Amino acid sequence: MVYDNADNADNAAGADGADGADGADGAGRAGRDRGDEGAAYDKYAYEPFAVTADLAVLTVRDGDLRVLLVERGQEPYAGRWALPGGFVEPHESAETAARRELAEETGLDDVTGLHLEQLRTYSEPDRDPRMRVVSVAFAALLPDAPEPRAGSDAARAAWLPHRPRPALAFDHERILADAHERVGAKLEYTGLATAFCPPEFTLGELRHVYEAVWDTSLDGPNFRRKVLATPGFVEPVPGAARLTRGRGKPAALYRAGPAATLHPPLLRPSTEGRPA
Repeated sequence: MVYDNADNADNAAGADGADGADGADGAGRAGRDRGDEGAAYDKYAYEPFAVTADLAVLTVRDGDLRVLLVERGQEPYAGRWALPGGFVEPHESAETAARRELAEETGLDDVTGLHLEQLRTYSEPDRDPRMRVVSVAFAALLPDAPEPRAGSDAARAAWLPHRPRPALAFDHERILADAHERVGAKLEYTGLATAFCPPEFTLGELRHVYEAVWDTSLDGPNFRRKVLATPGFVEPVPGAARLTRGRGKPAALYRAGPAATLHPPLLRPSTEGRPA
């Protein structure tokens, strides 16, 4: 769907009642004389462009970070993998369009726990070979992600590994990189990582979620110390323990705590030392 950035004002080129070129010129002079408030406005003076909504949805499966991708069934970039998304219709907000496109292209239409967070706007003039297209991108980290099924103009839909992965169409590599950074930061300041663990989990299982999203190895004892020092992050399950693959005594079990934000934050190794 094609849009322009004009409002619904009429073109008042002949507003002073004159005919032909002299009338239009007179209207322009009159508008300038009256100032901006009464100046004529020509919405056709602006090049039309389209608006799309694109989604970078990530999840953790079997200890690995995965991203929801669709294989494009149409040009441009037919056969290439891309983020799900599409054009915003005239009656829609960007978020409404994002959820509609997610349902149409991947079948994920009623997903519990899917909170879309607006990431940023991508507006490079040549980002789409068809015409000027501005994208409003959304990011989400989704626990308990269901299997997608392709629809609409998508040939396939799948949860593919975040790394390595095929090259993406358009500027979706950049969008995905920005989304990965955003959700990585979200794990620093919230207890979202516990949503990817069983209801009762070991601190080792929780650490594996952080390692998958942050793409780094964490020191076990140091991670344990930081988690237990953060009020409300996790709560111990009295008397419960679970044998792990390692040797030694069973590991204590925990459940998610009530804290909505983490104080102090659990910073990534690369951001240690920065102000919180």
